[in-house]
Amino acid sequence: MRVFKIAAVSAAAVMVLAACGDAPDEETETTSDTDNAADEGEQTGDDESEETAAGGDNSDFKACMISDAGGFDDQSFNQAAHSGLTGAEESLGIEIADAESNSDAEFAPNIDAMVQQGCDFVIGAGFLLEQAIEDAANANPDTNFGLVDSGFQDADFAPIEIDNGKPILFNTSEAAFLAGYLAAGMTETDKVATYGGLPIPSVQIFMDGFSDGVDAYNEDNGAAVELLGWDKEAQNGSFANSFDDQSQGASLGEQFISQGADIIMPVAGPVGLGTASVAEGTDTKLIWVDSDGYETTEYGDLILTSVLKHMGPAVEGAITETVNGEFSNEPYVGTLENEGVSLAPFYDFEDAVPQELKDKLAEYEEQIISGELVVESPNAP
Repeated sequence: MRVFKIAAVSAAAVMVLAACGDAPDEETETTSDTDNAADEGEQTGDDESEETAAGGDNSDFKACMISDAGGFDDQSFNQAAHSGLTGAEESLGIEIADAESNSDAEFAPNIDAMVQQGCDFVIGAGFLLEQAIEDAANANPDTNFGLVDSGFQDADFAPIEIDNGKPILFNTSEAAFLAGYLAAGMTETDKVATYGGLPIPSVQIFMDGFSDGVDAYNEDNGAAVELLGWDKEAQNGSFANSFDDQSQGASLGEQFISQGADIIMPVAGPVGLGTASVAEGTDTKLIWVDSDGYETTEYGDLILTSVLKHMGPAVEGAITETVNGEFSNEPYVGTLENEGVSLAPFYDFEDAVPQELKDKLAEYEEQIISGELVVESPNAP
């Protein structure tokens, strides 16, 4: 078994819930043939559950969501998660409500507002909502809660279970490995880059996988592609310290471009739009994350691919289970195998990516799915 791992595990490792639940079935494909309907709220869950939920009167069930910073039109994380809420409204006939957070201080009041509105299932979109969701779940045992991109931890950051709290997690290191390999195979300067919004596990896991993909390409081809912005072994690199300050994305983008990077993967939500703005008019390409940046941003002509977290189907699947009286606190973990993560198509760059590189990406994808290749990260769920 070929394994990519780091030599030392950072403190971030203990901040991730290690349990893994079965994934809802999805109708998506992986790598460059991804069915983008998944990020538009395509229904998940088994067919019998879907028929049960859709066939009944669910108008008295209310599902609600609270955003992280950036809001539900961030063209990335929050927007992708929110598509699952609106998808459930359409497919199940439920009532929905949402609240956008402009700062961390608004998390708890927004969650409480949803509880007071009588929401049956309250979902927090983002790692930073973990404590607020945990507190609300403990204070409201008759309400079910979901948390996208984080498990629950005690005061010492040890994983814990909350009876009425369901983690919705994604092992994005697997798809990011493919993106790193692609970037290393497509760079013309032998320099690629990545940076994060905040140094948290759900961000660093992308950067870990990307780093391993670059390393694998170098090993396979005797190449020396350099990765700027992230040292996986040290768990240290470049961060915007924001998920909404696009000027930071522009600054980091200019820095990497000046250092010679011609492919950049921002893991920072709408901050990445700042990077796109300075990449325009240059030879620099972007790799987007969370949602399909070709479809959700105005910079599709710059986007080589996207590392997708199919949050819409995962959120909709969790809502469907709850509507059917099948709520479980067992974590959902999206992987390449269950199609919870994938690469988006290459779109405008389809003809530019050599067939040999496409074939190698497909080979690695199959190795990851089969378990022959394990992409390890201290930030993995």
